Amino acid sequence: MALWRCGRASTNLLSKLVAGASISHQGFRCLSVAATDRFGDSQSLHDSMMKQMIHLDINSQIGSCMPLTMMRIGTIIHNIELKPGQGGKLVRAAGTSAKILKEPTSRYVLVRLPSGNEKLIDTRCRATIGQVSNPSHGARKLRKAGQSRWLGRRPVVRGVAMNPVDHPHGGGEGRSKSSGSYGRTSCTPWGKPTKCGYKTGPLKRKK
Repeated sequence: MALWRCGRASTNLLSKLVAGASISHQGFRCLSVAATDRFGDSQSLHDSMMKQMIHLDINSQIGSCMPLTMMRIGTIIHNIELKPGQGGKLVRAAGTSAKILKEPTSRYVLVRLPSGNEKLIDTRCRATIGQVSNPSHGARKLRKAGQSRWLGRRPVVRGVAMNPVDHPHGGGEGRSKSSGSYGRTSCTPWGKPTKCGYKTGPLKRKK
């Protein structure tokens, strides 16, 4: 009798274990199906986001480099080429930017430079969208003269403050650059004119 009861108990225990195993197997299967469904949803979401990025207006992406003909009016740009394939030449300083004033539909596009000048540039030239970083670079103040020397900038001395042996503007009474009664134009320490260069046109008739 005792042996029969032990066999019956072992049979019931075995059936419960088998049933629990099947339930757990079904649960794992459901979890795996849910995980695959979630992974599929994430894949579809990723694909939809990529499609949106493809169809997104590229002019709104700061840092994109493209020809001017692909941009629209009012776009803020920098690092502009002067000739196609030459490399960026304009608007490269810290904090600077240029603006497209007219729609680039023809051969040339009108661009306003940081100086305020308006320049016609070939639409095949490339530029980068956005503004150059570090706009507060120009507002930085040097703490002492030595900091300027750290940057490799040597002192600048005016020629008027020198002696005649050092500069053509040197010497004289007071702050005068004249040499004789006829005066003298601004020139380098080696005597070459600095502002307008040598006169190359026809001589004026003497009255």
